[in-house]
Amino acid sequence: MKKIYPYIKPFIGYILLTLLIKVAASMADLIIPYLMESILSVGAEAGNASKVYLYGSLMALCAILGLCFNVLANRMSAVSAGKITKSIRHDLFKKTMHFSARQMDAVTVSSAESRLTSDTYNINQILARVQRIGIRAPILLVGGIAMMLIIDAGLALIPIALLPIIALITYFVTKHSIPLYTKQQTILDRVVRTVQENITGVRVIKALSKTEHEKERFNVVNSELNDVGEKAGTITAITMPASSLVLNLGLTIVVILGAIRVRGGHTEPSVIVAFLQYFTLILNAMMGVTRIFVMWSKAEASAQRVAEVLQLPEDQPLQDVENIEHSPAHIEFKDVTFSYTGCGENISHLSFRLEKGQTLGILGSTGSGKSTILNLLMRLYDVNDGQILLNGQDIRSIEPAQLTSKFGIVFQNDFIAEGDIAHNIRFFRDIPDEKLTIAAQHAQAESILAEKEAGLSSAVAIRGNNLSGGQKQRLLIARALAGDPEILVLDDASSALDYQTDALLRKALRENYRNTTTVLVAQRVSSLRHADLILVLSDGQVIGCGTHNDLMDSCEEYRIIAHTQMGAEGVQV
Repeated sequence: MKKIYPYIKPFIGYILLTLLIKVAASMADLIIPYLMESILSVGAEAGNASKVYLYGSLMALCAILGLCFNVLANRMSAVSAGKITKSIRHDLFKKTMHFSARQMDAVTVSSAESRLTSDTYNINQILARVQRIGIRAPILLVGGIAMMLIIDAGLALIPIALLPIIALITYFVTKHSIPLYTKQQTILDRVVRTVQENITGVRVIKALSKTEHEKERFNVVNSELNDVGEKAGTITAITMPASSLVLNLGLTIVVILGAIRVRGGHTEPSVIVAFLQYFTLILNAMMGVTRIFVMWSKAEASAQRVAEVLQLPEDQPLQDVENIEHSPAHIEFKDVTFSYTGCGENISHLSFRLEKGQTLGILGSTGSGKSTILNLLMRLYDVNDGQILLNGQDIRSIEPAQLTSKFGIVFQNDFIAEGDIAHNIRFFRDIPDEKLTIAAQHAQAESILAEKEAGLSSAVAIRGNNLSGGQKQRLLIARALAGDPEILVLDDASSALDYQTDALLRKALRENYRNTTTVLVAQRVSSLRHADLILVLSDGQVIGCGTHNDLMDSCEEYRIIAHTQMGAEGVQV
């Protein structure tokens, strides 16, 4: 938990005030049994009614003060714990949003989600409980023993002798439960991922009649989570019964010895009554301490997982690398080599250059490296060797915000947000409705606005479920065009469009975005044939490079694809 101390530090003053109020409430609770013993021993035996009323009034006052102080302190603890957790969750979310793609691959989306939710919840609970019980329980424990020593030092030795036994039980439970709770949170990541995959792919699962298979897959990971939870719960469940057994045995001994001492005239019955009340306070305090240690096990595991993310170093810092002044190329790849895992190259010694306003087409089979080129261009990943230059400047030396502002992007698996059409095209940018409409027209999405009565204000369901595949792609292209990008990146962005709409889209791009450099990944030769440069990839290697006509002459694979898709008469520009 010391790893999250920087988040607690700004609230130290407020927490100390909370603890002082809790101390006052605990002291009020400690005085009540002593006052009761005074009533029984002094007031009742002597027949002094005034002292009975006085001690009774003091008992009532202590009870009221204890109640008020406890309520106030509990409320304050909830406020401080909530604010600290809010700050942790904010920074955790911010850190996650600034992950490089490689870091997100390592952490995984499901793990990031569980760290933001269940792990921060566990931290919140321990922060609140420590302020509520973590101070009250030790004060009642130590104060109760001190009062028992004052009342009867001999009997007080019994609870003192029991404390090391309970401490050993708590140590054993904490030592063995923290690793199990860490493992439990890791398995929870897999549960989240499984649920996430099933919700996202529910239509495919139903279409392929794989519901039972997915239920079994979920049952496997759910059972594993349950097994680890049961094991951790079994260990932590030892704490309460074992502590209760020890304390109740001690209470029994106190009652027996107390009765013997009363019968022998060594103590008064009022002392035994007060002693039993203090022993009950001590028992409850020990139960509170053991609950804190059980919760601490969960919170410690969660704090470690949160700290792992918060302490991750910046993966893609700005680099002082060599640039080329007055470069004629807008985009240039210079002998670029890259591997996702370090085992085998996904892109090998790739070189090409584009001038401003030109179009690059990329064609290749699945896994050939098409999307990898786009990821490297946008610096989602850093190259292992070589350079990627924009206007002669290495992208590793460009500020991230400045770099991303140059791009308009449509990814292969992009998303539509719940809201309206205008929101999805504007996407939190300061773009007037007129430009949104123009972008929609260029993206061939004007028909979508015409079909809907509210136009740009028409509602869009979550994940765009009330839109067809082609409508989604056109809205996404409109989103990319609305910001007047310097570089337009389309990753198989027209796969759901019919040939006529695809042709109209390419015409609109040529006529209205002459100064925009376009990088286009597609499976259709017809979508790429007018590009200034076409790369044909296979296993990260360029097996063909040139214009459409050049490749028809020099690249057999390209020629086969073109003939298959377009026929012999449609392959010439």
